[in-house]
Amino acid sequence: MAHTQVLFLLFCEVANMGDIRLEGVEIPARFPEGFLFGGATSDFQYEGGFGEGGRGILSQDFVTTGDVDHDRQITWVMPDGTRGASPYRASLPQGAEPALFDDVYYPSHQAVDFYHHFKEDIALMGEMGFRVFRFPTCWSRVFPTGDELEPNQEALDFYEAVIDECLAHGIEPLITICHDELPDHLRKAYDGWSSRHVVDCYVRFARALFERLGHKVKYWLTFNEINAVAGYAQVGVHDFDNPQVHYQAKHHMFLASARTIKLGRELCPGAVFGTMFALSEIYPATCKPEDVFAAYAKRRESLFFVDVMARGAYPNYAHEIFERKGVRVHMEPGDEELLAAYPLDFVSFSYYRSTVASAESTFDIMGGEPNPYLPVTAWKMPIDPLGLRYCLNELYDRYQKPLFVIENGLGAVDEPDAAGRIHDTYRMRYLADHLKQIRDAITIDHVDCFGYTMWGPVDLVSLGTGEMKKRYGFIYVDMDDRGQGTKARSKKDSFDWSCT
Repeated sequence: MAHTQVLFLLFCEVANMGDIRLEGVEIPARFPEGFLFGGATSDFQYEGGFGEGGRGILSQDFVTTGDVDHDRQITWVMPDGTRGASPYRASLPQGAEPALFDDVYYPSHQAVDFYHHFKEDIALMGEMGFRVFRFPTCWSRVFPTGDELEPNQEALDFYEAVIDECLAHGIEPLITICHDELPDHLRKAYDGWSSRHVVDCYVRFARALFERLGHKVKYWLTFNEINAVAGYAQVGVHDFDNPQVHYQAKHHMFLASARTIKLGRELCPGAVFGTMFALSEIYPATCKPEDVFAAYAKRRESLFFVDVMARGAYPNYAHEIFERKGVRVHMEPGDEELLAAYPLDFVSFSYYRSTVASAESTFDIMGGEPNPYLPVTAWKMPIDPLGLRYCLNELYDRYQKPLFVIENGLGAVDEPDAAGRIHDTYRMRYLADHLKQIRDAITIDHVDCFGYTMWGPVDLVSLGTGEMKKRYGFIYVDMDDRGQGTKARSKKDSFDWSCT
C-alpha cells in the first residue's frame, strides 16, 4: 500500500516516526474491515472565505478571539450607540444587537482559509491515507439570509468541488449540515431556533444539499453537539439562558432533524443520518450514594437529547427535568409521530475528556470537578482514554445503534524547532491511547463502532478560546492568534507517523 502514514497506526503493534519510538503503547492490531479513519473540521473555525462567493453574515461572525483565561466575546451595540461585548455562550443584554467593529479581530472571517486551500489540504489528507473527511456546509454561504427560496449556486459549486476532491483521493465525504451556527438574518427576524419558521428554513437548506450533492455523499449529520450548543452564536436566540426558551428551541431542532432524515431517505437512497453529541464521560466524585445519583442525573440530562433523537421519543425522565426547570414544551399535532418515525440511523459523538460530579456540583454539560487521578492538558482538559471505551459501551448498551467517534484530539502548543519541524510525540501518544480503547471496545466488548475522525487534522481556530496556538493538527498552519501569517501548510512529525 502506498500510503504509509497515520492510517497505519490502526494496524500496528508499535508506532515509530523515524528514530522516535513510542515504547509501551499498544496500538490496535486490527480494526474491522471498512473502518473509517479520518479528520473533522467546522466551517467557522476552518473554512474562511468571509464575504466571498455570495456568503452571508453568520451568527459566529460576531465572535472574537480569547484565551484560556478570557472568554471569547460577542460584540454588540445598543440602540443609543453604546458598544459592548458578552461571553459568546451567554444570552445578550436586553436591546443589544450583534455588531462588527473594524478594530476587533473575528477569527471566523478568514479562519485558516480552507476556502482557497481545499485542494492542498485534501491532497495531504489523501497522502495520510484518510478514508473519511467530516466537514460542514456553511448555512449562510448556501442561503445568505436563510430566507431565500433558491440556494446560492456558487456555494453549491464550491462544496461539490470539495466533495469531488475528496472522492478523487479515495476519501468519503461526511457532511455536517449545521455546525453550531445559522444565518444572522434568521436571528434578527425570528430569534433563531425559538421560531418554528427556522425549521422550514433548515429543511429547505438540507433539500438544496441533497438535490445537488446527495448522489455523492453517503454520511450526513443533521447537527453538531446539539446537547451542548448555547447562546446567540450557536442557536441565534437572545434569551437562551431561560430554560423554557432553551428547550423549546431544542424541540424545533429535533423536528428539523426528523424532517431532514425523512427528506434524505426520499432523495438519497442508501444514505445514513446521524447527529453529533458532546458526550464526555461523567463519574461520581465518591461512592457516597448522593454523589453517585448526582453523577447519574447529570449524565441522564446530557443523554436526554440522544434519547429523543435516537429512540424517537421524549424519555420518561423528561417530566422531572421540565418540572424542575419550569418548562412546558409546546408541541403541535404530528410532532411526536414525526420524531418516532424518523430517528437517527447512527449516533456520533465528541470525546475529549471525562469529568466528575458530586451532590454539591453546579455545572453545565461543559463543566465539572477536577479528577485527581488524571493528567490534564495545557488548557486544563483531563486526559482519560479509558473513559472513551466506557462511553462507547454505555452508548451501545443504551441505543444498540452503530456509533461513530466523530471528534477526539489533543490541543497543544506546537513549537517548530530551528529547522521548522514540530516533534509532536505527545499527540501520537494521545491518539494511540484513545485508539486502543476504541479497538478494545470493538474487539473485546463487541461494540459496533464504524469510524473515527480526529479533530482538526489541519490546524484551525480553537472553538473554546479562539486561539491558533491551541493546535490539534497533523498539519501545521503558519498563522498566529491574531490571524497573521502566510497560512502555509507543513507536516508535523505526527503526519509521518508510520509503522515498521
